[in-house]
Amino acid sequence: MTEEAGQGLKSLDTALGVLAFMARCDGPMTLTDIARSCAMPPSKLHRYLSSFVSAGLVKQEGRSGRYDLGPEAMQLGLASIARHDFVNTTADGLPELTLQTGMTALLAVWANDEAIVVRWQRGISPTVTSIGLGSSMPLLTSATGRVFLAYGSDIATRKARDRELRRAARKPSLLPDIPATGAGLDSLRDRIRDEGYARVDGDFIPGLVAAAAPIIDWQGEAQAVVTLVGVAPETVRPDAPEIATLLNFCRTCSVVRAPSAATGSSRRVRVAT
Repeated sequence: MTEEAGQGLKSLDTALGVLAFMARCDGPMTLTDIARSCAMPPSKLHRYLSSFVSAGLVKQEGRSGRYDLGPEAMQLGLASIARHDFVNTTADGLPELTLQTGMTALLAVWANDEAIVVRWQRGISPTVTSIGLGSSMPLLTSATGRVFLAYGSDIATRKARDRELRRAARKPSLLPDIPATGAGLDSLRDRIRDEGYARVDGDFIPGLVAAAAPIIDWQGEAQAVVTLVGVAPETVRPDAPEIATLLNFCRTCSVVRAPSAATGSSRRVRVAT
């Protein structure tokens, strides 16, 4: 029986599932290991792999016989990277995000040693704030900046981090929730990566609260950050529906799931002196 186009092709779904599994693996695997992981008879899997090898999507190592992704799979990945526009793709969804949460939403990217707001979407109840399109957000005292601290490139954020940390060490009131030390930033980063988002309250922005989450690229780093701004403290608590909506939105716009403190790379802060 011919499979209906609207329902997809089961054999193709199976084949793509094998390729997706191989993409998640750290390196070459034997046919037996792939078959076991994909719950597929080795003889059936071998037919799929043979087709993949012919198409260049998979290669087989001569001596070990293990299978790995091939050159055509690499070309697909590179093409996807070249065509993926994190900023515009995410910005297109901001109006719906504000409708679902009732909060103002902003999109920021890291450029010239600071977080820059590149999109601004007012919520149902406009929030009175001086923040707007083109505003720069501090790394250590804004929800937006803190997400870049936790998920951004350590090399890219180092200059701003060391500068702001020295300032906070001289005036601890600037950083009221953590010690102004490298260890304090390590603790903050781990907390953000555990929860998947950063939040700040009125201690940082009088009269306002904010919560931010990352848009993650293929390297597990933040390409952009989405922030919700409002006035009600309960909207930025971990169990708030607004936070669940924000995290789901950012996962949808990301290409991989945001790494946690337990599973992600361990990066410790080196403070310039």
